[in-house]
Amino acid sequence: MGQGSGRIVAGLDVHKRSTRIAAVQGDRLVREVTVASDAEIVQAALLRLGVAACCYEAGPTGYGLYRHLNAHGVRCEVIAPGLVWRQPGDRIKTDPRDARRLAAQYQGGMLRAIHVLSPEQEALRDLVRAREDARHDRMRARGRLGKFLLRQAREMPTQSWSIQRRTWLGQQVFAEPAAQAAFDDYLTSVDLVDRRIDALERGLAEQALEGPYAELVARLRCLRGIDTLSAVGLAAEIGDFGRFASAEEFMSFVGLVPSEHSSGAKRTQGSITKAGNAHARRLLVEAAWNHRRRPGASYTIQRRRRDQHPLTVARALRAEQRLYKRWSRLRSRGKDERTIVVAIARELAGFVWATATDQPLQPTL
Repeated sequence: MGQGSGRIVAGLDVHKRSTRIAAVQGDRLVREVTVASDAEIVQAALLRLGVAACCYEAGPTGYGLYRHLNAHGVRCEVIAPGLVWRQPGDRIKTDPRDARRLAAQYQGGMLRAIHVLSPEQEALRDLVRAREDARHDRMRARGRLGKFLLRQAREMPTQSWSIQRRTWLGQQVFAEPAAQAAFDDYLTSVDLVDRRIDALERGLAEQALEGPYAELVARLRCLRGIDTLSAVGLAAEIGDFGRFASAEEFMSFVGLVPSEHSSGAKRTQGSITKAGNAHARRLLVEAAWNHRRRPGASYTIQRRRRDQHPLTVARALRAEQRLYKRWSRLRSRGKDERTIVVAIARELAGFVWATATDQPLQPTL
């Protein structure tokens, strides 16, 4: 929707230390000004310019400015950067041009605002992403240690990082003092990141039991392949599942729908769009791998489903049966496993949305 030709709206190009403000009325640029990136200073500048509404692109500066302006009577929206139109071949990028572009497109109703999480939701999301960053750090630390041992012609026992492997690592001694010092440093790095992950996972487990998403997490854990960490991750990344009107809309948000290039009578679909929330998409794809095996009522998943509403359990049972059959059908047709798991993740996203929004169970056809 447009903002109205008589109103003054502004585009903000927000950086760490400065914010460029471009105020427009209709198709006319009213004024431009650069101020310090302080919420109160930006608010005062907008009020002086008579701005009724403003917007800025989502970025590393976060949502502090958004929350401050809306709390003090200045309507502000955060815009998805990928939806801001830029002329093909435009090679000039400056703060004034970016601010004017935002203001003009916002005035014309061409921009879509993103959903801004509450401070509590954002804090949980930060905890989830801190654990994910630590997981990447652990992969790198283990890789460095493994390559060092390979250069020393020492092969680690077992195929996984088990207690047996850690015991073996603690027994390694090298004749050269420099090699021993390097090995000790690599091993210490692995141990430290393991402790970081343990601490972060304890915090996430507490949120799963007592946090604001405890009920949602308990319902999502009924689905096969989704346990505490993935359920908390989905809850933190998505926030309010009810803002999606349908399962298809949620699938599109996590970028699991096929891309399309159609013209006239010709319709061509390609790989998935990979738009939207990449973190939630990764969690769904990881969970989808569990559906390649025949469903079984394991003790672990029975415990997760205990004390849950019968409708939630019935939906979870239907999901695991349907997704396993679809995996088997696609595999029998010779599809690549990577293609299969994406297709399963797309359907799993639909079941996640239905579980989170407590949709009525549809009769089977």
